[in-house]
Amino acid sequence: MSTLNVNAKPRGLALALGWKRLRFTLGLSAILGLLLSGSWSTSLPSLLARTMTIGLAAMLTFGLFEQWPARLPARLARWVLQVLGVAVSIPVATLLIYVYTTKAGSPAFWHDQDRLQGFSTLIFLGILLAPWAALGALVRQKDALARHQALAFDLERSELERQALDARLHLLQAQVAPHFLFNTLANVQVLVDEGSPQASAVLRNLIAYLRAAVPRLNESVTTLGEELELVRAYLELMHMRMPDRLQFALHVDEAARSLRCPPLTLLTLVENAVRHGIDPSEDGGRIDIHVQRHGARCLVRVADTGVGLQASSKSLGTGLATLRERLALAFGGDAQLSVAAQYPHGVSAEVDFPAREAGAP
Repeated sequence: MSTLNVNAKPRGLALALGWKRLRFTLGLSAILGLLLSGSWSTSLPSLLARTMTIGLAAMLTFGLFEQWPARLPARLARWVLQVLGVAVSIPVATLLIYVYTTKAGSPAFWHDQDRLQGFSTLIFLGILLAPWAALGALVRQKDALARHQALAFDLERSELERQALDARLHLLQAQVAPHFLFNTLANVQVLVDEGSPQASAVLRNLIAYLRAAVPRLNESVTTLGEELELVRAYLELMHMRMPDRLQFALHVDEAARSLRCPPLTLLTLVENAVRHGIDPSEDGGRIDIHVQRHGARCLVRVADTGVGLQASSKSLGTGLATLRERLALAFGGDAQLSVAAQYPHGVSAEVDFPAREAGAP
């Protein structure tokens, strides 16, 4: 199974210093600093520097305990460790700021009433806001993880469904290949049994034809142009076998040659017309192949003037029944195969499917 490309979660500093986290932290710290600026004795830049430093310390603590330690005791949830770490980082960071911003020779900040009040205010507001901000970030992480996992599961399910369809399509093509080859070889055997001088020429043409046709049996898609080449070669072989009993004509819209279709689509219709229509008829018959494009749709019709639908063989048979399922797999149900009797005798088989250019998604 092919590997699905799912973006890996960042680790280390790339996770702890993510741009979204940094933007949120600096924004919330700036708003807090602006709200406090009216009652603060120091300058606004100094206040903003303090609130942002405290915010960054809380953010780094949140990121640290998000990844370390790698394993926790069963009773300790990681989110609890992160929230507690953020709560503890607030007074620690505030204390360090006030200690290192105290000028040499000045009294400690707890001896200065204004500075002590500022210290207490920052700790109170930090502990009040930071844990809630951490909880909010955890909730967003859980939602994002759930969406990421749902997307990964959807991608994996789609990939598995596609692989199952491909496997089913290849299985059906493997069923078609022997069916076609055995029928063609049976036609050659008839010539050999009858002692026809054309048997050797037909066999040479058949070998040349199979060299071109067999490699395409395993392809998941081909074009109508390639299909028409195979059909013409097949009909020429059949005409050599019964020159007085088989006539054929191809009526092809050139705009349809580049359209995609499952391999052996057209060939199955033609081979079915030869085997069930022309061969059983004493007088033989004619096969007309029409390929036309009508806007976003393509219509393929194979009509023969053979014996027609017999009461004993009203079913589609192996070839057409398999073709119907292959069309459903290839076009997701947006293709129809219909078989109808022609007056006064003969059968018309039509396939209607989406007109998709080769190479288009």
